[in-house]
Amino acid sequence: MTAPLDGIAGADALLGRPFPLPSAALPLARWVDVSPVGEGAEVVWSLDDSRPGAPGRLALYAGRAPAPPRAALDGAGERAAEVGGHPGRLREHPLADAQSSLRPVRELSWETGDLALRLTAQGPWQVDELLAIAASVSG
Repeated sequence: MTAPLDGIAGADALLGRPFPLPSAALPLARWVDVSPVGEGAEVVWSLDDSRPGAPGRLALYAGRAPAPPRAALDGAGERAAEVGGHPGRLREHPLADAQSSLRPVRELSWETGDLALRLTAQGPWQVDELLAIAASVSG
C-alpha cells in the first residue's frame, strides 16, 4: 500500500505544478484522499451516499503519463468520448457485486496540455454529468 500524500499540496509537489481540479460543483464529500498513482497523483472524493440514488465515489488522476489500468475494469465496454474539445475514451462496467452507490463505474480518460487525465465515477452518474465535470478540469 502506498502512503497518502499531504493533501492537494502533496499532489502539486509530485506533479511539479498545481494539480488540476474540477471547477464544476461536486456532491457533498464525506472525506477526500490524495495518493500517488503511477507517474502522477489521484484525488478520491468519497461522497455522502446516505440518500437513495446518490453516487458513492469520484476520483481524478493527473500525471505525465496515462494512469495504470484498473483491473476492476477488465472487460469493460469502451467508446470514444469528447472531453472539453479533447478526444478521449469512456469505459463502463456494471460492477454487479458492488454496493448500489458504487455501481456502475464509468471512467473517462483524456489528455490536455502536458497531462494525462482520468476521471473515475462510481454510482448512478449520468454520462453528460461526468463529461461536464471532466471538461471543467483545468489542465
